[in-house]
Amino acid sequence: MISIRPFQWQRRAGGFTLIEVLLSVVIFAIVLAAINTVFFGTLRLRNKTYEAFNSVLSLQQAVGIIKRDLNGIMLPGGTTNMLAGQFQTALTSVNGATESIGTRVSPDIFTCTGLLDEIEPWGEVRKVAYFLAQPTNNTPGKDLIRSITHNLLPVATDEPVQQWLMSGVEKMVLQYHDGTTWMDNWDSTIATNLPKAIKVEITLLQEATQKSAPAPIQIIVPVMVQSSTNATAIGGS
Repeated sequence: MISIRPFQWQRRAGGFTLIEVLLSVVIFAIVLAAINTVFFGTLRLRNKTYEAFNSVLSLQQAVGIIKRDLNGIMLPGGTTNMLAGQFQTALTSVNGATESIGTRVSPDIFTCTGLLDEIEPWGEVRKVAYFLAQPTNNTPGKDLIRSITHNLLPVATDEPVQQWLMSGVEKMVLQYHDGTTWMDNWDSTIATNLPKAIKVEITLLQEATQKSAPAPIQIIVPVMVQSSTNATAIGGS
């Protein structure tokens, strides 16, 4: 008598039932969905990390540039006011003065932080000012812009160069120390000198994901250059 059990076993081993195929498809879909969730979660984390890194890097660069400009500040007046003009905050009001670039938040700063090379054939002295402008890429807050006038003795009109520093700024305020107290305004034609120190306070815009507003960033730069007046010279003689 011939048994058909081996023949049935061979037919069973040669294929899959519909239920097995469906189970395989379901399992594959679940695994694929899990991989997709992990992948996009990692991608979002990478984007957030990249944005945070760029924000911190832009902030550090902006702070470094501001400190360098203030460290290189020049004495007002001299043989020509074009190379070292007066340090006056009359250009800015309490809420800032609106110009074509944006809202001015600093006076004109004559600083010797320029370079002289083949790429930038200008003198070391340059005039800089800081503005808060509306962003061009619809980002929240305002952009901090540095306006630079390279050539202070141009044959023709020399337009300032605008340098983007950072975004997401809500407010920027400068204060000036006279040796005793902090003042909101300064005029070197009246004080006959520069302040003893300059404090810059930058307030960043609070993001929607933040529970509390970030603490303002404060930069205090001592002014090392001071001119000797006639009264000082007579008193010290």
